[in-house]
Amino acid sequence: MWCQSISPAIRLTVIVAAVGAACGRAAAPPDGIKVEVVAEGLDTPWAIDFLPNGDMLFTERPGQLRIMKGGVLDDQPVATITRSTETGGEGGLMGLAVHPDFEDNGWIYMSFTESTGSGYEVKVVRWTLADGELKDSKTIIDGIEGGRNHDGCALGFGPDGKLYITTGERYRKQLAKDLGSLNGKTLRLNDDGSIPKDNPFITVVSARPEIFSYGHRNAQGIDWHPDTGVMYQSEHGPSGSDGPGGGDEINLVKAGANYGWPDVSHERLKAGTGPSIALYTPAVAPGACAFYTGSNIPEWEGSLLVACLRGSTLIRLEIDGDQVVSQERLFKDTYGRLRAVAMGPDGSLYFSTSNKDGRARPRSGDDKILRVVPGN
Repeated sequence: MWCQSISPAIRLTVIVAAVGAACGRAAAPPDGIKVEVVAEGLDTPWAIDFLPNGDMLFTERPGQLRIMKGGVLDDQPVATITRSTETGGEGGLMGLAVHPDFEDNGWIYMSFTESTGSGYEVKVVRWTLADGELKDSKTIIDGIEGGRNHDGCALGFGPDGKLYITTGERYRKQLAKDLGSLNGKTLRLNDDGSIPKDNPFITVVSARPEIFSYGHRNAQGIDWHPDTGVMYQSEHGPSGSDGPGGGDEINLVKAGANYGWPDVSHERLKAGTGPSIALYTPAVAPGACAFYTGSNIPEWEGSLLVACLRGSTLIRLEIDGDQVVSQERLFKDTYGRLRAVAMGPDGSLYFSTSNKDGRARPRSGDDKILRVVPGN
């Protein structure tokens, strides 16, 4: 069994209180950068990824896969995933990942909720994108309990070429630490849905062999440090009904590790769990996260950017291993709820609003995808 026990002695946390814009005004962009609108009139964009030729793909939670070609949004969706029937709350079409070898195989992956008749499940399905259409669907994994809230479900290919999937615990706390359940976990699979032979729990009879890490409440962001290859995740803390509000986390995620939910949250520590490198109370509700790998804004290189829903901000963290060296909040209250964030092949950072998700008042032009570029 490949399992890492993490001592509380190295569990480093940063307790950060949410700071509102002065006098309720929106925060101005920092000196030297500006924000451009690249698409608007969208409906709850959830995830963004890019094809090798630079075209942008993104999902809209009601079920549409959209494409921007050469910076121009196609009027018609590439496809509508009609099986994503649970679109209230947080369900619907969610995660998106383009295969690292897309030029050879044409594969893209998406996650969505689907009715089972008696409830809902989360599925991850692979398609071939060819000639502007989705073909040859293959279910990569299903049977993940789903519903209106806490469905995860971020997708990403790690430096090892494996597909990683975050899953929510569906407000059923005990599922997060139950190794017999797929919920409240990070899963690790080969690109065809088979199980890597070096997964940490593959030899544990009572455990699901897909599991990479456990004890997660609802991680919705995942990315890997561009230099070290270490995985980081952004995760929602309790919302009041299942624990004191706040305690949103940024986690450094390692194979076989237990991240403590429901036994650990906020500043509570427990032997064998961790490590949260940042905590946020009051809650900021972190969505996606992405490392800045471009050179357009040199001072951001290597920073982790986290899109925040409730916080209505983009948090930039400078990270050194398991420590947050510094952080700042960008665009506070300027664009409303923020959900997706991704690096583009042009070296620019892209992020989306989520003001049509039923938890905010849509603003003019919502929802939008925006790009951060150097200012004049």
